[in-house]
Amino acid sequence: MQHVTIGPSDLKVSPIGVGAWAWGDRRYWGFGGDYGMDEVQGAFDAVVSAGVNFVDTAEIYGKGVSETIVGGLVARHGQPVVVATKFAPLPLRLSARSLRTALDASLARLGVERIDLYQAHWPWTLIRLRPLMDAMADAVESGKVRYVGVSNYGADKLRRAHEALARRGVPLVSNQMQYHLLNRTVESKGILDACREVGATLIAHSPLAQGILTGKYHAGNKVQGPRRLLAKFRPGALQRAVPVIGLLTEIGQAHGGTATQAALNWLARQEGVVPIPGVKDRRQAEDVAGALAWRMTDDETAAVDRATLAWR
Repeated sequence: MQHVTIGPSDLKVSPIGVGAWAWGDRRYWGFGGDYGMDEVQGAFDAVVSAGVNFVDTAEIYGKGVSETIVGGLVARHGQPVVVATKFAPLPLRLSARSLRTALDASLARLGVERIDLYQAHWPWTLIRLRPLMDAMADAVESGKVRYVGVSNYGADKLRRAHEALARRGVPLVSNQMQYHLLNRTVESKGILDACREVGATLIAHSPLAQGILTGKYHAGNKVQGPRRLLAKFRPGALQRAVPVIGLLTEIGQAHGGTATQAALNWLARQEGVVPIPGVKDRRQAEDVAGALAWRMTDDETAAVDRATLAWR
């Protein structure tokens, strides 16, 4: 398996990583209900054993529980894993100085002295961009952070963040965005192009559309919890996705795989993109890790591209 490099850094990661949003999050994902710590541990063991070496979390996932879980699993397994987390510029955080306290708390929960990739979670904040990027640069200079990224930044703000960090001699290595075959707006809005322009990797979160592209959800198996309120889980939206899922299933089966693996394959073939699907248990983890075992052909990639143009 060939590793890829996250932006202008020395972070070499597997072509597919793992998102840990669901690890410890009770309110949205239902951690502690139909899955818990045993299942998450099995998922982690499965993906790391398959060669996945990149895990993304955030301080707000499960109110810090996800970071604690990730830190414990990485320490327990003993394999080198690139860990990314995020600073949440919450409304009550009025100054970039709040980043220092948040960073120290994340370091403590993860049980590490330095974070591989530290990201500003979203651009909607009362903290001005330049002071925020200066605080991120300070974190690198302090030795507590190796590299800096952002999350959910549009093309213009991405460029401005890149420029602000460049003044301090710190590269912007990534932008984490929702990107999957039923949401390709990072292409039409110029965000993917902007990432390539400044050399930042696009880390694709929710690359399976929160489970829709696996084919799991349909009239006979409706999503539970807060996700049921999202537009993409409405019956009409799910019906529109049926032909796409059918094509992914066909391609996956041609390679001895699944629709899940085909959806991740398509994303991983896009220049400068690393998908980070969430996994709750060993079965899901083995399905995701199976995407590393084969590669979609050029013709298959083009067919999927054509079938999902309406979602650009």
